[in-house]
Parts: sequence; C-alpha cells; structure tokens
Amino acid sequence: MWGTGALVVHVLVRRHGFTPETVSFWRFVVGAVVLLAVFGTRLPWAQLRATWPTVLGAGAAMAGYVLCWFLGIERLGAAIPTLIALCLPPVLVTVLALLRGQERWDAQLALVLAAALLGTWLIVAQHGGPTDVVTSGDLALGVAWSLASAVLYAGFTLISGRLSLQLGAGPAALCLTVVAAAVMGLTALYRPLQWPVGVPPQAWLLYLGVVTAALALLVFSWSAARLTPTALTVATLVEPLSAVLLAAALLGERLGAWQWLGGALLLLAIWGLGRRLSVPPP
Repeated sequence: MWGTGALVVHVLVRRHGFTPETVSFWRFVVGAVVLLAVFGTRLPWAQLRATWPTVLGAGAAMAGYVLCWFLGIERLGAAIPTLIALCLPPVLVTVLALLRGQERWDAQLALVLAAALLGTWLIVAQHGGPTDVVTSGDLALGVAWSLASAVLYAGFTLISGRLSLQLGAGPAALCLTVVAAAVMGLTALYRPLQWPVGVPPQAWLLYLGVVTAALALLVFSWSAARLTPTALTVATLVEPLSAVLLAAALLGERLGAWQWLGGALLLLAIWGLGRRLSVPPP
C-alpha cells in the first residue's frame, strides 16, 4: 500500500504542483476521517488517558519521519534519502532490541539483515540522484534530514506495538493519524498548504488517505502487536520493491538487472525472517 502511495505522490507533486507537505497533510486528514467513522465510537478512553503522552509522541514521530524524508528528497533526489530512511531503521531497531533482550543475535539474523539492506540498496540506488550539482550545504542538510527520518521511523516502530496492544489496532491507528494530521498542519507556518482543485488531484488524495493512510496504518498497527520491531521494519522494506515494480508496469520505467537481484534478495530476507519467527526460541 505504501509502495503505491509513492507513485501517487510523484504524480501529485510533478503533474499537479502540490508540495510534499500539502500531500502529507491531506493524506493524514482523509485517513483520520475514515478511521474516525469506523472506530470513533470504540475508543478506550480510560487507556487513552493513561497513554496520551505516548500517543502524541508516536503521532508526531509518524508525521516527522515522512516530512524529514520529503525534505531530504528535495535536496538530494530520491535515492540517497530513501536509502537512509528505509535501510537504517532495521539496524537501529535491531541494535536496541538486542540491548533490551528482545532479540537474539545469531547468523540467521545477520544474514536476514544483510540481505534486506543490500536488496533495498540495489533497488533504490538504480534510480540515481538529482540531475543538478548538489552543493555541500544541500548535501549536509539532505543527509541530516534523512538521518532524522530514519531515527523517527525507528522510534515510531518501537512504540507502535505497545500502543496497539493497549488501545487495539483500530483505535491506535485513529489516534496516531489524528495527531499526525495536526502536526502536518503546523507546516503551514512556513509553507502555505494548498487546497485540491479538480477531480484528478482530489481522487488521488482520497486514495492516499483511504488506502495508504487509514487502511495501511490499520494493518501496520495490527502487525505491530504481533511482530518484533525488527520483523516489522524489515517487512516494510518491501515498499521500495513494490514502488519500483509498479513504476515499471504503470509508468513505463524499465527495471535493471541489479534491481531484479535486489528484489530477489529482499523477498528472500523476508522469507527467512518468517522462517525465523516460526521457530520458537530455545
């Protein structure tokens, strides 16, 4: 679902002139309305009152990692920020999980992480960077925004499972999306938000909100309560693979041999992770 969202964002930014902040804002707003309609009457208010600081922090982190990723792309193009923002979180989450005793280090885990990171790098790096010359200032800022995105996404992943267990997947997704929409609304303080005019952009924004925000976050929250943080971050690495395949099918972009190899490695890593999780720890 998030992979299809990458294509829709590309269309809205390149063909309709929307800013990334505007796209993210409307995506979260539509998603919040949909989730509110479904889960608004099921909110566990007692648990929510006890966990509201965590909800605010997780929702802000969810909005923040998207915004930081977009800011990195503005300065460096898509490849380097995506590589950092997607590949670094599994490493950060795994290291923290190992320190907290939630994961056990062995050769299988090392191979899974290596295959996932290498596969994602092969997929994303083939898109190349920006065509213009990147100044040293833009390079430093782009890398800094991308690193911030990775750290925020790793933190969001670590918190999501606990919130889903405490509130339920649906209420947790609703609360996080509402907070993210409010945070993205604050970006109007430095870049005015745009109102979607015309059927095509409105339809694309509805798709983003319903499918890539409401439904995708609901599935993510449901999974976060059932998977380890490492498994969650590695599994979501399928996003660039799906985006590349859809770009080839719908936009006529050609896949190189290295991208096919990267996709195979990524799917192999996810399969290996599933095998690892199906075996109870000794």
